[in-house]
Amino acid sequence: MNSHVEGRCENCIVRQLNSLKALNKEELKRISDSKTSKSIKKGATIFEEGERLDGVYCVRNGVSKLSKLSDNGKDTIVKIATKGEVLGQRSVITEEKTNLSAVALNDMEVCYIPKKHLTDSLDSNPNFTKAILIHMANDLKFADNVIVNMAQKTVKQRVAETLMYLDKNFGTDADGYIIMTLTREDIANVVGTAKEACIRTLTIFKKEGWISTDGKRIKLEDKKALYRLVEGL
Repeated sequence: MNSHVEGRCENCIVRQLNSLKALNKEELKRISDSKTSKSIKKGATIFEEGERLDGVYCVRNGVSKLSKLSDNGKDTIVKIATKGEVLGQRSVITEEKTNLSAVALNDMEVCYIPKKHLTDSLDSNPNFTKAILIHMANDLKFADNVIVNMAQKTVKQRVAETLMYLDKNFGTDADGYIIMTLTREDIANVVGTAKEACIRTLTIFKKEGWISTDGKRIKLEDKKALYRLVEGL
C-alpha cells in the first residue's frame, strides 16, 4: 500500500482511537481531501493559549503536553496527549479561544483538519455529535480527578502516581527505563508543585530504593511500594 493511500482518513487506523470513528465514509473523504499533514519538532508549539483555531490537530504519532499558564506565570500541565488525540476540538466546536497551550514533547506527526468539516458533520451526523459529547464528558471526568488529587494527595503521592502513569502508558526500554522522558520541570508541572520539591521527592524515592535514575531517565524499581504510597496504605 502506498503512502498516499495510507494517509487517507478513511484508511487511517488512528481515527479508531477518537471521535472521528463515528464519521461515515463520505465525511471522512471530505476531511481527507482538505487536511494537511504536518511534522512538528520536539519543543515546538502547536498552538498557544488564547488563540482562535480554524481547525483541529489529529495526532498520528508523538506526544504533546497541554498546559495552562496561571496568573503568577507558572505553567501547569493539564494533560499529556498521545497518538489518537484530537487537539483543539473543544475550542473549535465552541468557537472560543483556546484555554490551553499545546507543545510537542517529542517529534510528532499530526493532521490538521479545517473546522468546517467538523461543524458540518456535527449538524448532520448524530453519531458524531454523541462521540464528541462522550469525549468532552471524559475530559471533564479527568479534570475532576486532577482537582481532587491536587486537593487531597500529597506531593509524594502525586509524583508517584505520575511516574506510574508514564510507566503504564508509555512502557519501558530494554534497560527498564520509562520511554517517555520528561524533564524534572515537566514532572513538577504535571504534579502541580515547584521544581525543587519534585527533585527532593525523586531523591527520597531513590534513597528508598523505589526508583533509579540515569540523567533524565527514570526506572521504577519497586512498583508495589509506589502503589502503596499512592493509595495511602
